[in-house]
Amino acid sequence: MFQRRRLPLIAVGWLLLGTLAGPRPALAGDVDAGKDVFRSECSECHSIRAGRNKKGPSLSGIVGRRAGALPDYHYSDALQRADWTWTPDKLQWYLSQPARQANPGTKMKYDGLDDAEQRDDLIRFLGTVH
Repeated sequence: MFQRRRLPLIAVGWLLLGTLAGPRPALAGDVDAGKDVFRSECSECHSIRAGRNKKGPSLSGIVGRRAGALPDYHYSDALQRADWTWTPDKLQWYLSQPARQANPGTKMKYDGLDDAEQRDDLIRFLGTVH
């Protein structure tokens, strides 16, 4: 009985803490700069047009999509087994290192993007393509 009374108070406490913590930080990155990064780093193998795959799958709608989920693209076994969603944080992690290190067995040949600002720009841009 005592526990039931405390649950609403705990919930209110968490909401209050969230409010006091302030607004969530804005997403980092510049969309226009990210478009340039896409052109120089990704466009040889990936398209941003939905349904248009190249060597790699279309990146339209990549942010928020489960890895290895496009039905019209033949992914490596490694990416089909990947149990993650392409969130901005996951893309940061994946792009910050060679693809074969991030996902051993992938067929993606990419050495990673060392510049964190360029990764922010790219991910921000990718978040706009649907």
